[in-house]
Amino acid sequence: MAVPLWLHQVDLLAADGEPVQCTDALIDGQGRLEQWGPGVEERARALGLKPQPATGWLLAPCLVDPHSVLEEPWALQAETLTSLGLAAAAGGYGSLALLPWARPWRDRPERLQSLQRPGPLQLRLWGSFSLDGADEDLALHREQLAAGAIGLAGGTALPPLPLLERGLLLGAMEDRPVLLSPRSRSLTGGGFVRESVHTLRAGWPPDPVLSETLPLQSLLELALARPDRHLVLMNLSTAAAVHQLQSRRGQGQACPAATVSWWHLLADTASLSPTEEGWRVEPALGGPDDREALLHGLREGLITAVAVHHLPLDAEEQLLPLDQRRAGVAGHGAPHGLVLPALWQELVVKRRWSPAELWQVLCWGPATLLGEEAPQLERGSQRWLLFDPLASWTWERSDSLSRAANQPLLGRSMRGQVRATGLTVPANWSLPAPGSPPD
Repeated sequence: MAVPLWLHQVDLLAADGEPVQCTDALIDGQGRLEQWGPGVEERARALGLKPQPATGWLLAPCLVDPHSVLEEPWALQAETLTSLGLAAAAGGYGSLALLPWARPWRDRPERLQSLQRPGPLQLRLWGSFSLDGADEDLALHREQLAAGAIGLAGGTALPPLPLLERGLLLGAMEDRPVLLSPRSRSLTGGGFVRESVHTLRAGWPPDPVLSETLPLQSLLELALARPDRHLVLMNLSTAAAVHQLQSRRGQGQACPAATVSWWHLLADTASLSPTEEGWRVEPALGGPDDREALLHGLREGLITAVAVHHLPLDAEEQLLPLDQRRAGVAGHGAPHGLVLPALWQELVVKRRWSPAELWQVLCWGPATLLGEEAPQLERGSQRWLLFDPLASWTWERSDSLSRAANQPLLGRSMRGQVRATGLTVPANWSLPAPGSPPD
């Protein structure tokens, strides 16, 4: 699709707190948002452009992923920095924050600086709370932050409380976020699907709810004792955890910010076929009550942001039996994105959220969590996406821009498509010819 592009009667969501407006918008020859509102038609006709009908489409700021994983950025067989960047940008993401989980672990300045590259996709890096991610000694917090880390993150489980308390007491992170998983590996008992009737029927080893709620209780007490520290709860997954946050709020106490994985909002042990991708995730996949509670907590503001938490596996790892495979699900994959279309159907279509409410948890909330200004549409910027909620397409592995083997929803007919974004080349945009109606 060639640019400049004249979008006619598109729904435009410019910024947090502003209403959606139906208007015309103009994309210039470099893929930048030139202008919108009055004057667009006159300018577009002067350029000899034909209008692209865009009724029902949404023009909005790019999305923000608060945490994902890239273990070997330059590996040949698994996800690379290049493939991840292409897939994320095509899915409408403009900012992506990588956890320190890597080989070698990104816990020191030189390992952080090796990934800091200029590009249209804003790559953010979490520093490590502990040295080598081993939860035995503190990493050099101040040095990592000086090297560009946005904050500090733990691993898949909560660090030992004495180590955690010592790090928070020293306070080298000051007001930067500290991202921690409320999970006890010792309490999981080897289970990898949350305990429920559905888990027992399916025959999966159960992961007890206590493996999340007991560590969460400790984190909530730490947050109360250290109000000057910015604790963030990573990947809540149970109804009991949401109820703990509700109880704290009901007592008039402030709760830490929290994230939830997009997959935990879409799948549960009752709705997922035993042969589908997505059972082996960390934290464990819960039942229908867990999913409903997470969705409720998200809308009520108990959960701040939706994370893609993209954790790619290579094809060899994917061949292992489920109980021997590493936990993780890939989210940045399809050229039209998976997260936005799937959550639009679940939240906007099914549950009647407004587009602004969805953008709050996919864009503005994650940006605030990372300590950044809320993204907004700006003239001359390439940080925009164009989403068509009614477009239909089928998700096939051959279409994937990601190299991850563990991609869910393959073979599914999808509704909703990221038609274009200023962070991808116009040749890859999926738009009807100007003057023709939308698909």
